[in-house]
Amino acid sequence: MQIEFGRFEFPESGALVVGVLDERKLTPQAEAADKKTKGALARAMAASRFTGAREQSLEIMAPAGIDASRVVLVGLGKAEGFGALEAEAIGGGIAARLGASGERDVAVAIDAPKGAKIGNAETAARIAYGAQLRSYRFDKYRTKEKPEKKPSLKRLRVLTSDAKAAEALYDRFDKVAESVCFARDLVSEPANVIHPETLAEECKRLRKLGVEVEIFGEKAMKKLGMGSLLGVGQGSARESQMVVMRWNGAPKSSKAAPVAFCGKGVTFDTGGISIKPAGGMEDMKWDMGGAAAVIGVMHALASRRAKVDAVGAVGLVENMPSGTAQRPGDVVTSMSGQTIEVINTDAEGRLVLADVLWYVQDRFKPTCMVDLATLTGAIVISLGHEHAGLFANNDDLAIKLVAAGQKEGELLWRLPLADAYDKDINSDIADMKNVGSGRGAGSITAAQFLQRFVNKVQWAHLDIAGTAWTSKDKPTVPKGAAAYGVRLLDRFVADNYEAK
Repeated sequence: MQIEFGRFEFPESGALVVGVLDERKLTPQAEAADKKTKGALARAMAASRFTGAREQSLEIMAPAGIDASRVVLVGLGKAEGFGALEAEAIGGGIAARLGASGERDVAVAIDAPKGAKIGNAETAARIAYGAQLRSYRFDKYRTKEKPEKKPSLKRLRVLTSDAKAAEALYDRFDKVAESVCFARDLVSEPANVIHPETLAEECKRLRKLGVEVEIFGEKAMKKLGMGSLLGVGQGSARESQMVVMRWNGAPKSSKAAPVAFCGKGVTFDTGGISIKPAGGMEDMKWDMGGAAAVIGVMHALASRRAKVDAVGAVGLVENMPSGTAQRPGDVVTSMSGQTIEVINTDAEGRLVLADVLWYVQDRFKPTCMVDLATLTGAIVISLGHEHAGLFANNDDLAIKLVAAGQKEGELLWRLPLADAYDKDINSDIADMKNVGSGRGAGSITAAQFLQRFVNKVQWAHLDIAGTAWTSKDKPTVPKGAAAYGVRLLDRFVADNYEAK
């Protein structure tokens, strides 16, 4: 979809979108349209339940007095509650509604209402950003889809009094949106297309943006002593991989250590010998959502030339049952030298991350380290699909991540770490076991396991099992892969670690 910015004028064709505040208060652009149509907007509101509340909309077809094919009234709610996420939701709603209407061209004329949290330029840029995110569609395997089922919208023009500033702001948003869509593509692909070797190949695409990409195969990882990661993939015909990506964007005068991101990349998770039930197992293609988010945020930082040094590392494996698969009761030795009794082969993501986290903290000595993983079903029971779980060994780091998530609409909820939980993963025959005793606190004991591989680095773990994929459309996230974490971490870097 083509995005353009310009000053307000009535379109000669296509749809026109204008805003209405709570209690049916017309914005200046809506007032102008109402006058042109001899009161058609006011009459339509009076004949409907539309009040201008947020998330409401009202469509007026072929109104007399203007050339637009339709006018869409969008509820802005109360002016003081209107901010960045509200503007993005409007853009997402426009893309979804008019993309399915047959319209090819839409003009959006919504300036920030007086008293809003953001100005005109950001309102326009955020509307375009939301539309771009919501218009994502993974349809490469649909060969017989009827034309009328395909999105029709080709051009979105955002009309504002500050078009140049809006266009400048949108340039950054556009790069992040491209990175989000890249990550969504990776998660959406089936496991016969995206597996450890091909996902490693996808990472090479970042080299065109200036990212250094190193790929470690099984031979190299054996030499490093990564028995924990390698044990997970030993039942698969696909060779396990680890990819390390480096973006060196900080000024040469900077002496700051890099920020680091680590991702779980289980490209398909059968559960191994502790095999999962058949129902819903096809969803396990997105058990690499954490790795996709890390790849996506590295793409975003490089695309917008972020003034920061960042490391992204992903462990890529396929967890399959076979004659060579890891068994419950096996003991593996991690890169750290610590031994792990594998009680459940379906608790494999933490085994992958154990070696990746150790490698990153040992080699790069980062200023902070954040891992993302679709780690536990327990986090979905705890938090559902609205928040991801946050665990951290540093309060300041946790506060920064929560704040970034709130700004981007990717919400986090902090859960505890404590010695009492840590004791639950002690093993009778090894240094630790990979699951706790019983069913309680499953997400917490998983985080406690990971904490044993971070030493004294500031570290946070994001359990994104409930947010990596959505089964319903959301304002800026269509049903399917969410790429949760890309926006959050990009904002986290921009607000806290990027040179000004």
